[in-house]
Amino acid sequence: MKNNIIAIMLFGILFATACGNGSKKSEEESETLPENTCEMNEEQYKLAGIELGNVEQKNIGSVLKLSGIINVPPQNLVTVSAPLGGYIKSTDLLQGSPVKKGQVLAVIENPEFIELQQNYLESKSQLEYSETEYQRQKELYEGNVNSAKTYQQSLSEYKTLKAKVNAYEQKLALIGISVGQLKDDKITSSVNLVSPINGYIKTVNVNVGKYVEATDIVFEIINNDKLTLELTMFEKDLEKIKEGQDIEFKTTNNNDISYKATVYRVGKAINDDKTVKVYATVDGDAKDLIAGMYVSAQVETGEELVDALPTDAIVSFDDKDYIFISKGKRNEEGKTVNDFLMVEITKGTSAGGFTQVTLPEKISKTDKTIVIKGAYALLAALKNAGEMSC
Repeated sequence: MKNNIIAIMLFGILFATACGNGSKKSEEESETLPENTCEMNEEQYKLAGIELGNVEQKNIGSVLKLSGIINVPPQNLVTVSAPLGGYIKSTDLLQGSPVKKGQVLAVIENPEFIELQQNYLESKSQLEYSETEYQRQKELYEGNVNSAKTYQQSLSEYKTLKAKVNAYEQKLALIGISVGQLKDDKITSSVNLVSPINGYIKTVNVNVGKYVEATDIVFEIINNDKLTLELTMFEKDLEKIKEGQDIEFKTTNNNDISYKATVYRVGKAINDDKTVKVYATVDGDAKDLIAGMYVSAQVETGEELVDALPTDAIVSFDDKDYIFISKGKRNEEGKTVNDFLMVEITKGTSAGGFTQVTLPEKISKTDKTIVIKGAYALLAALKNAGEMSC
């Protein structure tokens, strides 16, 4: 854009000089030109180096444009809950805080923890006695000293208690209490809630003193080391995307930096709005990217024969793209004047000095009326019409 502005200013100075060498119309004689129309006398026309041409058919790599968001694989986004619930005794983490695997996120307090440990220790003690009794009854049964019924009763009691102890061990492991270190004089009412992965705190839904249920989300942790793209394309473009294709993308809040990604999966289901999901792995170092960012992406889908114009024929102004169409020559007060109309177009991929274009239906693709050289001089003449028209 800076180069475009400089070019317009330079052309403005040159045409102002050219106009000064000829006769200028008075304000009363000047006629208002139609919108998006400019004129040049022959001297300006030659100075600008205007050349006319038409749309050509060129083999240019086709680009498919997609949009979507940055995401992470399911294993890199973890929801942390308190399996048995409880009161938050302490936590000092904020959104965005870095955490390591095994780091304490919060301390949770619950009277049920005491009861669970008590039940485990009691059942474990009973199991030890039951095992001894079972072994004794087994020896007596094998020696034909006691009945099979007595032996079966001791075996049943032993198995029941063993299953009960195993269940308590699993519950204690679920809340983070190690049974190997649990003793009668070390029963605790609080447990540590720890991080299962390395990453950053995405959300914090608690504060000290708050009671959380087992189903409540206490923290969300995200690991940005392996980012993915979740893109959307239309059904009609389904055959253009294959696994392994390269993608170039930018975030919507920073168009100055491009990133690379590789397609690893193309969705197999078509949504109600006739779109299909495309998934890609972000390549290389992308520490500036964060899950949830919106992106615009493009994929090269191979060369195809398209309508194209020399890249110099296209001018950009106010984030739009235009070309100029020659409307012919006319005589004005004994001077030859050339008229031009600026028309908005849509441009695509560029290659080899040519750019793919989509023109309005009213513009002929075969008549040599399109300005292919000197377009920025015409833009200068249009934007400085008060000084440039001669």
